[in-house]
Amino acid sequence: MRSIGEMARESGLGVSALRFYDRAGVLVPAWVDPVSGYRWYAPGQLDEARMLAGLRRAGMPLADIRLVTAGWPGPDTDLVRHLFDAHLRRLEQGLSDARDAFSALRSLLDLRENPVTTTRTATADVELSANGLAAALDAVRFAVSRDPELPMLAGVLLDLEGGDLHTVATDRYRMAVARTAVTGHGDGGRVQVVVPTALADAMRALSVGDGPVRLVVADGRVTLEAGDRQTAGRAVDHDFPDYRRLLPPGGGRRAAVDVAAFRAALLSGPARLDETGAYEVSVLRIDADGAVGPVAEGDVGEAGECVAVNRAYLLDALAALDGGGRDRLVLELGAPTAPIAVRRTDDEDAYSLLMPVRLED
Repeated sequence: MRSIGEMARESGLGVSALRFYDRAGVLVPAWVDPVSGYRWYAPGQLDEARMLAGLRRAGMPLADIRLVTAGWPGPDTDLVRHLFDAHLRRLEQGLSDARDAFSALRSLLDLRENPVTTTRTATADVELSANGLAAALDAVRFAVSRDPELPMLAGVLLDLEGGDLHTVATDRYRMAVARTAVTGHGDGGRVQVVVPTALADAMRALSVGDGPVRLVVADGRVTLEAGDRQTAGRAVDHDFPDYRRLLPPGGGRRAAVDVAAFRAALLSGPARLDETGAYEVSVLRIDADGAVGPVAEGDVGEAGECVAVNRAYLLDALAALDGGGRDRLVLELGAPTAPIAVRRTDDEDAYSLLMPVRLED
């Protein structure tokens, strides 16, 4: 017999994926300890688990995986081979359709492109509170992208307009925005510059205390001065997407939460895996009395009542917005397909948006 950890190491399926396939009835452990609930697998189940790992990497839908496992192994492999071939044809057709679609979109983009003055050539020289800049960077740092294919997201956007500096970061699955006041910009127009991650961290380390700091943007270079100390570097040589167009329309259901209690409920409450089994998901619901919390899989209720979210991302957002010892935050839940907003009660210009997770039926 293999423990679930041993099975994970030898099969290539993670522990969370093995739990997912157990709940789905696809790969049920040979024995479950009635006291501890610990799963044990028979030697003959290793090949099936390795097969599942391959199907998972190939992106086969769960419904087809069920049929494959029902016919594997068996004297008649025609069904399994047919399912393999059908899925491969779908992947090939999907790739062909995607190429055609992107070819048309690139042509459309070429037609719409106009020469513009990039914001990277703009200049600004402003003063702001060190604590204010630190708080703004802390509120968004967790959402910076690590995807090397999207260098324009590998940093923090500094968006200066009027008397406000907005800091923004996104990795596509979550977006964080914060605001702090500046002086000295006046009617200088809107200036946007993307600060690479390392420079953003250096700016945060320099932003200590109640005193002012000076932020200078010129010739694609960003400099932060704090007294006789300074940090500087080149801005990212890409334009950031227009984050304002990504904001939800609002109007969702709102609930104020005690941060400590809500965090404890997430950590100890029910969770399920996303449809790929890659990460844990909390399904949230706002009750009639305004309380919000995770609900169990069998207690989801009618469609539209609940929204699923990556639990680790939600915990990150709570930690980022909880700076300064805040004990309450506001959650805004819309439709199951709408982003979830986490906001500060005292500053709605500091918030995080989390993309909802689609759950397997």
